[in-house]
Amino acid sequence: MLLGSWLDRLQSSRHFRRAAMAFPLTRPIARRRARDLFDLAGGFVYTQVLTACVQLDLPELLRRGPATAETLALPLGLAPDAARRLLDAATALRITRHRGGGRYGLGPLGAALIDNAGVTAMIRHHALLYDDLRDPVALLRREAGATRLGRYWSYAGPGEAAALRESDVAPYSALMAESQAMVAEQALAAYPLDGHRLLLDIGGGDGSFLIAAARRAPGLRLALFDLPAVVSLADARLADAGLAGRTTTHGGDFQRDALPSGADLVSVVRVLHDHDDATVMALLRKIRAALVPGGTLLIVEPMADTPGVAAMGGAYFGFYLLAMGRGMPRSAARLTRMLRDAGFTRCRTLPTHLPLVTQLISARGSRNDPQL
Repeated sequence: MLLGSWLDRLQSSRHFRRAAMAFPLTRPIARRRARDLFDLAGGFVYTQVLTACVQLDLPELLRRGPATAETLALPLGLAPDAARRLLDAATALRITRHRGGGRYGLGPLGAALIDNAGVTAMIRHHALLYDDLRDPVALLRREAGATRLGRYWSYAGPGEAAALRESDVAPYSALMAESQAMVAEQALAAYPLDGHRLLLDIGGGDGSFLIAAARRAPGLRLALFDLPAVVSLADARLADAGLAGRTTTHGGDFQRDALPSGADLVSVVRVLHDHDDATVMALLRKIRAALVPGGTLLIVEPMADTPGVAAMGGAYFGFYLLAMGRGMPRSAARLTRMLRDAGFTRCRTLPTHLPLVTQLISARGSRNDPQL
């Protein structure tokens, strides 16, 4: 404790920082910290460059092959000097790269945007978040008033969630569907569905996760629980996928209504972090009561304190959910404690290939669960 306080005082000293920059052995560390701090300060500008690239479909234009700023200016709808400014900024961020002869081609990050509808949809969606974060202190003090994200995620508002109409839930349901493919891929690779007979997806949206699960396990029966307006969207999507005969859907509000029983596997995909602790604990207890004895719960969502991607859980989701109006990122350790408090056993954190996208926890319901 005393050592930590001493180090804090030492590193915050201007004299120490100057000395560290001058000394050859500590100079690389000092430079890296200065760069990291500037990247934090310039982060909003970087994201706006990315947003401009996505809004103008620059990666798709460069997919056809390298081109000069003058050639790209017309399809981008920009003057040549503005096109060159955007391309140079995108090159600095590895979205594009110089290809010789004054031409620009796809960089590694620009190539990653190609055929990646989930990521590009979220980048476009971030305009709402940036607007809500224009005064972060007012947001933290709850002085900002109604937020755009709070209105967008209509179920997070103060009204009756079960009374929402299709027009209220369609925008966010479409956004979730765009990004669900990569989440489902990670989750279903980490947890094989073999041996299960009925999967109930709570907060299942338009059925995208169930559709992915159905492809992995042709004999698995499926059920979906969500708000009535969302269920009507899911019915159409599941029918289009040829799964109407394998799927039952249930409309309701899990904060008020009982969950359908009989499933031996329940999934909650990007649901828990949208809600506060009391709501999550009540839902976990409802799930344990609804599961068949010894059934399994899967929690699928990005989690705080994940090694290597801690900024995503603690900073990004922390402030995104603040702007949304409720919820919080939780670590795997915290979720495991909540699961045990709710009566679950054999809680396991399962590794995924892309923890930035999602993490996975499986837990078993007790074989002698009382009906709650």
